[in-house]
Amino acid sequence: MEKWILYAIVSMIFAGFTSVIAKIGLSGISAELGLSVRTCFVFCLVLVFAAIFVPAAELQSLTARNYLWLGISAVTTTVSWIFYYKAIKIGEVSSVALIDKGSFVVAVLLAWLVLGEKMTLRIALGTLLIVAGLYVVSRK
Repeated sequence: MEKWILYAIVSMIFAGFTSVIAKIGLSGISAELGLSVRTCFVFCLVLVFAAIFVPAAELQSLTARNYLWLGISAVTTTVSWIFYYKAIKIGEVSSVALIDKGSFVVAVLLAWLVLGEKMTLRIALGTLLIVAGLYVVSRK
């Protein structure tokens, strides 16, 4: 198995835990407060991770372009997290998590349009199946 596949599987498993654990953590507080507390923990943990695994010399390789695009990514992540927490606070985690994973559809389309990644029949069919699944789960 290629290393990136293993990383993606581990990410998938922890993301699944995250939604359920976050829903429990939101008990009795607002989604906004819960997200703020969680984000403080994430910030600290990522700093510790970086201190351990990122060589100090690598900091010199950062460019204005890196800062710009990573900053824009931070804005889109923030908006995503705000609305995700609002959704899981009042909705069912199973439905919210699936709809959130519809971001795959957006990512595939943007990767094709912006990055020039190939749109194969396999990817197009898989994307359509995800859209169909989103439709089925989101209907009551």
